[in-house]
Amino acid sequence: MKTFDHLTVIGLREWVALPHLGVAGLRAKIDTGASTSSLHATEIEPFERDGEKWVRFNAHLGTVVQLRHRRCEAQLVAMKTIKSSNGHAQVRYVIRTTLALGDRVWPVEFTLACRKAMRYRLLLGSKALIDGQLVVNPGVTYIQDKPVFPASNLSATGAA
Repeated sequence: MKTFDHLTVIGLREWVALPHLGVAGLRAKIDTGASTSSLHATEIEPFERDGEKWVRFNAHLGTVVQLRHRRCEAQLVAMKTIKSSNGHAQVRYVIRTTLALGDRVWPVEFTLACRKAMRYRLLLGSKALIDGQLVVNPGVTYIQDKPVFPASNLSATGAA
C-alpha cells in the first residue's frame, strides 16, 4: 500500500473560507466527480472596471434555515459551459479567488451557479483538490480545523 506524506487528508465535507471575498465559516461538499468547483451565487451582474471584465454577485452562505449572503465582486476569468450529471448544459461565469481549508490557502476557480436546491453552498471539485494537494477520505467529515485568517486580510473583491 502506498502512502502520500506530502498530501493533506480531508473529509467528505469541510469548513472553508474565501478570504478575498470576505467569506468565512462556509461548509463545502467535496466532489471528486466534479472537475470544477462551484459557489452558490445569485443576482450576478457583469461589469467593467479599468477596461477588464468583472462580476458582482450575492454569495449565499449558511443553511436553508439560517441563510446569509454577502455582496461580492471578482474579476471574471471566463465563461464556461458546465454539463450536469443529468446531461443539462449551462453557461456559467468563472471567477478565481483564494480558498482557505485547514491551514492551506490557494487560488481556486469557481463557477457561479444557483445551488439553492443543494444542501451545500460550495462544491469543491477535483481541480481544486489537485492544486491544493489534497486527498479525500470519504468516511470522515470536518477533520480539518476551520480556517482562520485576520479580519484585516478581508476585502470586498475576489481578485487573487
